[in-house]
Amino acid sequence: MSTLSPKLFTTLKGYTKAQFFKDLTAGTIVAIIALPLSIALAIASGVSPEKGIYTAIIAGFIISFLGGSRVQIGGPTGAFMVIVYGIVMQYGLDGLMIATMMAGVIMILFGLLKLGSVIKFIPYPITTGFTSGIAVTIFTSQIKDFMGLTTDELPADFLGKWAIYLKTFDTTDWMTVLVGVLALIIIIGWRKISKKIPGAFVALIVTSVLVYALKLPVATIGTKYGTLSAALPALHIPELNMDKVKMLVEPAFTIAILGSVESLLSAVVSDGMIGGKHRSNMELVAQGTANIASAAFGGIPATGAIARTVANIKNGGRTPVAGMVHAVVLFLIMMLFMPLVKQVPLAALAAVLIVVAYNMSEWREFIGLFKAPKSDILVMLIVFIITVLVDLVRAIEIGMVLAVFLFMKRMSEVSNINPVTLDAAEEGDEPFDFVTASKQVEHPDMVEIYEINGPFFFGAADKFVATLSELGHRTRALIIRMRNVPAMDATALKAFKQILKSCKRKGITVYVTGINEQPLAALTKAGITEQMGEHAFFENVEEAVAFAKAAYDSAQKRAWGYKRVKPEQ
Repeated sequence: MSTLSPKLFTTLKGYTKAQFFKDLTAGTIVAIIALPLSIALAIASGVSPEKGIYTAIIAGFIISFLGGSRVQIGGPTGAFMVIVYGIVMQYGLDGLMIATMMAGVIMILFGLLKLGSVIKFIPYPITTGFTSGIAVTIFTSQIKDFMGLTTDELPADFLGKWAIYLKTFDTTDWMTVLVGVLALIIIIGWRKISKKIPGAFVALIVTSVLVYALKLPVATIGTKYGTLSAALPALHIPELNMDKVKMLVEPAFTIAILGSVESLLSAVVSDGMIGGKHRSNMELVAQGTANIASAAFGGIPATGAIARTVANIKNGGRTPVAGMVHAVVLFLIMMLFMPLVKQVPLAALAAVLIVVAYNMSEWREFIGLFKAPKSDILVMLIVFIITVLVDLVRAIEIGMVLAVFLFMKRMSEVSNINPVTLDAAEEGDEPFDFVTASKQVEHPDMVEIYEINGPFFFGAADKFVATLSELGHRTRALIIRMRNVPAMDATALKAFKQILKSCKRKGITVYVTGINEQPLAALTKAGITEQMGEHAFFENVEEAVAFAKAAYDSAQKRAWGYKRVKPEQ
């Protein structure tokens, strides 16, 4: 089966009426869950509320129709809120549309280049750090609406927001706070009453009715945004030029990477719940296409939403039909009930996002990581702090660089070059008696044996050169054991050449034993096997020592009878 084939076409084979009704039920419930979240996330992102619904409808339908997961639900998520808000503040709505479309193209390229499995290798401390940082940022952004503070437009940065909050705390509207607290209580408490109907949906209905019926002086969507459109907007492509493209490359890559990571993590989680296997590259192509379409119709960035995907699974959704139903139901709700949305209190929406922030914070995982190695804790804390105080772009960049350096350090610690004496007992799994071998050589100190353990890469190359540069002046043969070396890189090849050159000056012959396929292929491609000669490669140390003895006894005599590894030509 092609990795670039949508799951929908696979799951429709043998599709039953019973499964359709399960998908219909799951899709309808997920649509009810998505409605308040889409509105709240749009407002928190600095755009009008209907743009969140446009995103859930258009991107949600395409992600399910073209996606590589059976149960993935797509739409706006909290992870994008911080990025979108910053882009809107700096570049405006057209800038957001361009960045989202560019991100879509990048995600499609990721999929076509089959990078789906590579993107999932972002270390866990980094994802935990920036996810928790985003949660803190979301919570901070909701304080104004939850407390009814009288302020001007809030800045995008964390410290700037808190500076304004501290100055305007005395403008708190306690009626607004009561509405927000009521919404919080309903959202949290409703779980004990019903798990089918989402608490956020109930909270918005109850608070909206109360505010409308009692004429409470509380800010609502209508007082801030006016009447909302009940139809999808016309297709709009913003004007493009090279200056805008260059300016928005960095935000576009951030959207693309974050969207790719979140959607694939969601797909992995869902695979574990249903015992399935998603197609990561097709999922990226679908996500990219969905983001281009979402932006073209006035939406915001979209990705796979873990919470909505889990809700889909728990309610019986097992094919992409459920996700498509979710988009269609949202469209019908928008057409029929959008005029009523203006009655929703902003404090209630803030309460919804506060709960989202709490769930997103993964505080148990955050605290649990403090039991991990100190280097992982350092990466997580740095990413968390930079996400909160600077921005997500820098956090991911610095976090990845730190993680790479720490990985190299760990690999260099794992990789080592150890001398092995001829009068020592063999401790490995290679059948070889060093004591017997030592009797084969008249002067054992003429033969030096070194064993390399672990990946032979640039992090360990200097250790290799430093160790072997201290060979004794009586040494005439150097045997390098490479049975525990899975791979070599270019820096290791350079170090190997350097040792060969040094040994040649000193009259030392170099032999290699137990070499694996990748290192042998690398040495052959670099011309090193040809330089050393076929006679320099052996299956084990015993054969190499015997060959070295024969070389000492007679420069004319060659031990061609021994079993050797033939380098690739």
